[in-house]
Amino acid sequence: MGAMTELLPEDWRRGRFLGRIGTAAGPSPVLIADGIAYDMSKVAPTVSALVRMRAFDPAAGNAIGDLETLDLAPDVAEARYRLLSPIDLQCVKAAGVTFAVSAMERVIEERAQGDASIAADIRRQLEAVIGGSLRGVVPGSAPAAALKRRLIADGMWSQYLEVAIGPDAEIFTKSPVLSTVGSGVAVGVRSDSSWNNPEPEIMLLADEHGAAVGASLGNDVNLRDFEGRSALLLSKAKDNNASCAIGPFVRLFDNEFTLDDVRTAKVDLRIDGVDGYRLSGSSNMAEISRDPLDLLAQATSEHHYPDGFVLLLGTLFAPTEDRDEPGRGFTHRDGDVVTISSPRLGTLRNVVTSAAAAPPWQFGIGALMDNLARRGLLPASADPNILS
Repeated sequence: MGAMTELLPEDWRRGRFLGRIGTAAGPSPVLIADGIAYDMSKVAPTVSALVRMRAFDPAAGNAIGDLETLDLAPDVAEARYRLLSPIDLQCVKAAGVTFAVSAMERVIEERAQGDASIAADIRRQLEAVIGGSLRGVVPGSAPAAALKRRLIADGMWSQYLEVAIGPDAEIFTKSPVLSTVGSGVAVGVRSDSSWNNPEPEIMLLADEHGAAVGASLGNDVNLRDFEGRSALLLSKAKDNNASCAIGPFVRLFDNEFTLDDVRTAKVDLRIDGVDGYRLSGSSNMAEISRDPLDLLAQATSEHHYPDGFVLLLGTLFAPTEDRDEPGRGFTHRDGDVVTISSPRLGTLRNVVTSAAAAPPWQFGIGALMDNLARRGLLPASADPNILS
């Protein structure tokens, strides 16, 4: 089997997938059915448009090959087609603090004010006081409100606990349209961050009405020192060059793959350092504190996403074991290979570098419109919904 199939789910010939490939002419949306990839650019020029039109009939596309033998790789110099992030015009949103463990870690960052060297002591103190209280409480429920009152009285309340157990989830914009990267290329960490980690997550793809269409894997790269100093630095902690990876493809929901598969999914993470370091972990979606559809509804807002959006659902994984100095926990080094996998969604693999050293993001919305126009994919008489 080829390198491409190593990234695919175990049952990749039974599912249907959406994605994007780079060609000599420019980016094209692809539909994968029965293991065959179809170029759908003549049906709709963007993945966003395919979703809006529900144009998921492979017969309407141009077959370009079986994924088992298709010349498809992240490096365009090595392949006829280049694997890209599977989304394009969708807004990129993320949900935070959706697991009890992640809630604890955000409170730890806040109390440590971004200083990794004192996180271990704070973790022990908080776990003894509130660790067990968070597990199993339903956000927005009467028991959650009672827990809030008790924690406030004890001086243990935090803005992160508000979004962890309160009625409103934390939903933020992760990165701009077209800025995400796909599997096989670099992810970026700000060069001035000294405490950071990957966040392996499942991502939902939603249409313009907020209806779930499919799912993929994501890495919501996180800077713990920045957000720990102040929650108002969230945008600097989250939105950086090459700081969001998605892929390899979006698996469409059907009779074989449903939201229940997302609810019960296990997401595995492995980090392999060039220094021989290895770290493994997993995130079990069954432990999420809010149902994915609840998070999707909270993200949808009111008539706000004409091109659709994607939502990263949060992660259980928060690495705390020491990598270098005792008590400093985990942080990335250049060259770390981050592998995120789930049996029904495949594998997302990226190498870590600084956001400054990662290839600059230059192909934005203007460049895409210019490219599609030059390729004749934007006829003047087109349906006004052809793009979105």
